[in-house]
Parts: sequence; C-alpha cells; structure tokens
Amino acid sequence: MAVEPPGAALDELDEAVAPLRAARPELRWTARASWHLTLAFLGETTDEVLPDLTTRLERAAHRHPAQRLAIAGGGAFPSARKAQVLWAGFSSDERALASLAASVAAGARRAGAPPADERRKYRAHLTLARCRAAADLSAVTAELAAFAGTAWTAQSIHLIRSYLSAGPPRYEDLANWPLQGQPG
Repeated sequence: MAVEPPGAALDELDEAVAPLRAARPELRWTARASWHLTLAFLGETTDEVLPDLTTRLERAAHRHPAQRLAIAGGGAFPSARKAQVLWAGFSSDERALASLAASVAAGARRAGAPPADERRKYRAHLTLARCRAAADLSAVTAELAAFAGTAWTAQSIHLIRSYLSAGPPRYEDLANWPLQGQPG
C-alpha cells in the first residue's frame, strides 16, 4: 500500500539525488518509476485475499483525510553507519499519516494479508538505494538532511504489487481509492 508522489515532487528529489548517485555508484539505486511512500508492505499476498483486501482498503481510505506531504530529509536503515537501505523522508502531519498507515495495516491483517513489517514503528520513507553489504552512508544522509521539497496533497492510496526477481523490482498499480476531504 502506498501513496504516489506527483511528478513535480519526484523531479525535485531526482535533481537532489543525482550528485549522490554519481558519488556512490556502488549502491543499487532504485529507479524513479518505483518511488512511492510505503504505507504498509504486505509481502506475499495471494489472489484469494484480494477481494476482501480491496474492500477493507477502500474502507480505510474513506476514513482518512487527504494528506499534506513534502519529500524532505533522509536517512538509512538500520542506521547511517551500518546502512542497508538509503531513504528520503517526508514532512507531514505525522500523527495523521501514521493513523492512515495503521488503518491500512489493520485492514490488510483482517483480510488475511498481514504486513510483513507490522512490528516495526512506522517511518514514512521512499527507498532510494540498497547496499549489497552494510555501508557507512553518514555523508550521504548528511547531504539528504537539508533537502526539502515542495508540499503537495496526497488525494489517494494505491495497492501496488511488487515483482521482485533477479533484476530491478517492478511495480504494478492494482487499485487506488480516494482519501476523504481536505488535509487534516
């Protein structure tokens, strides 16, 4: 489950990330086409749960207002000094966004598609790169810390299927539902 940033927001991020890509070519940089704000990663989900899952996700979307967001800052999981994933962060109403993510995760769980990461505290992020082995990305995260993109309003959530294989991941938008009203 995800929110897809508009093209203009991705343009700003792409411009900020370009020099980082050039400086760290050993990282496995994600393609711009795959950039999205993950609300819940559902892992392996069978087609049998999709009808109930889509019903529950539609309900979750209708219970939450549109979200005012901006791509801002960045960091690394699990830490900048032992990074496995480099990410861009988001400026948002953190409580409202966490509530939306929790609602999506609860709907998925009830439909039989529990989020693979549901034990972790929600951290709004967009994956920029992965490391083949843990790496010190302190300098890269310091560069990202100053990034602040233009704010925009997320009007919908998307159910996205990931195809993870030997090559770069591919994503397919299966369905989307509008959020309700103005940003909270």
